[in-house]
Amino acid sequence: MDSLVNLGYLGLFIGSFLASTIVPFSAAAILLGVLVLGGNVYLCLIVATAGNWSGGMVSYFIGWLGRWEWLEKWFKVKRETLEKQKMRIDRWGALLGFFAWLPLVGDGFAIALGFYRVNPLLASMYMLAGRFTHFAVWCWLYVNCAGHLIMWLGL
Repeated sequence: MDSLVNLGYLGLFIGSFLASTIVPFSAAAILLGVLVLGGNVYLCLIVATAGNWSGGMVSYFIGWLGRWEWLEKWFKVKRETLEKQKMRIDRWGALLGFFAWLPLVGDGFAIALGFYRVNPLLASMYMLAGRFTHFAVWCWLYVNCAGHLIMWLGL
């Protein structure tokens, strides 16, 4: 992860992209690393959001390529289970895309939205809004709290 931080904005984009797929690491940690190294807050917000949203959309389209028959055959998932999941997805719809940045479950949300053919434009917009909000909170915390934390730690 250090090497991604050292790549600056390019590393932030790559790291944010990968973190929104099944690669297990934090895009927020890379964002904070680039900010600590002097990155522009607004540019970091845009780059991290773009990378993370792009990775989420890849997950969405991977889900779109999936077929019920494949899950039944290769993963032994029963049709009843898929129908129950579809009811949950239908209940929340594209709004689940807003929460696709969440650790552990977010990738599943993005894939499920694609798998169950939720409107791509709406899912995309909600994913973008959620990821932007997520990184905006981290940027706000950095700008408003980092100085206090550094002073408190005596660094």
